[in-house]
Amino acid sequence: MRTQVSAKDVAELAGVSRTAVSRAFTPGASVSSETRAKVYEAAEKLGYQVNNLARGLLTSKTGIVALIAAEINTPYRSTLLAALSSQLQAAGKVGMLINTDRSDESVAQALRQAISYRTEAAIILSGMPDTSLAEICLRNGMRLVLINRDEERAGTLQLRLDDAAAGRQAFAALFAAGCRRMAFASSLAGTPSLEDRRKGFAAAAADAGLALIEDASGMTSYQTGLDVGMRLLTRPERPDGIFCSTDLIACGVLDAARQRLKLRVPEEVSIIGFDDIEQATWDSYNLTTFSQPVDDFAKAAVSYLSEPEHDEPRSIMLSSRMVWRKTVRD
Repeated sequence: MRTQVSAKDVAELAGVSRTAVSRAFTPGASVSSETRAKVYEAAEKLGYQVNNLARGLLTSKTGIVALIAAEINTPYRSTLLAALSSQLQAAGKVGMLINTDRSDESVAQALRQAISYRTEAAIILSGMPDTSLAEICLRNGMRLVLINRDEERAGTLQLRLDDAAAGRQAFAALFAAGCRRMAFASSLAGTPSLEDRRKGFAAAAADAGLALIEDASGMTSYQTGLDVGMRLLTRPERPDGIFCSTDLIACGVLDAARQRLKLRVPEEVSIIGFDDIEQATWDSYNLTTFSQPVDDFAKAAVSYLSEPEHDEPRSIMLSSRMVWRKTVRD
């Protein structure tokens, strides 16, 4: 059986005490440059790695951050998780993913297991995660970041996107393109982000005195977009402008229009998505959409977790950026 190299092994090879090894690997600890050099050289030869988990159990600073998310297989969510994990690693922390797609006891059990490893903090993303998970985190002394969640809790950071403003901008873009029969296509996920996009779009339509067609079904997926797109585009009064709550849905709507119904986009129907996923840039879609500030979300979240704790809740509102491509008439 292979045995793990210990700090004692490093101390013996370097000719120093076990305490000196510990100090050499502790930022800010008092140790001479000569001793540190000996320890690092011995550690390199032996392949020694500091057991940060064991150290964290003593100091309550494990550097572990739970990333609590649903729909992690969707392009936008996976991009955000990648940005968060990269920022955490750069800050000397480690992300532990908890998938909440299953709404059962297994999710709470996974979170309790993460807490047993002295998880310092949690970042809860928009989507399905139940509000009770935030309560579990706070009761166990974890710091909390909420991304696009409609919750306000003491001692937490809430990062929000101005989705209602994006909804209004999408309407303005379609209206300027000459569209007068507007539709909003979405899923039944019911997240605050999707709902705010709908509200902004609907409010702008009402201000313009236009009736709005709405259709939603299923999860946030390509198939949902295909299904919703077929229903919308086979109506007697077919919409000539559609705002989709996500790019995945927009891709489905686009394929319903072009592939199944042989409609010309944007000549016969203009379509706008949201998220600016990689697929939106593909030649087959070339989708006009909104880009989310993913890197800004990640930087703000990790920066907050690296600061001293605050009792008062903090909130940061960010904006999306419209990306013009070829699915809206000039």
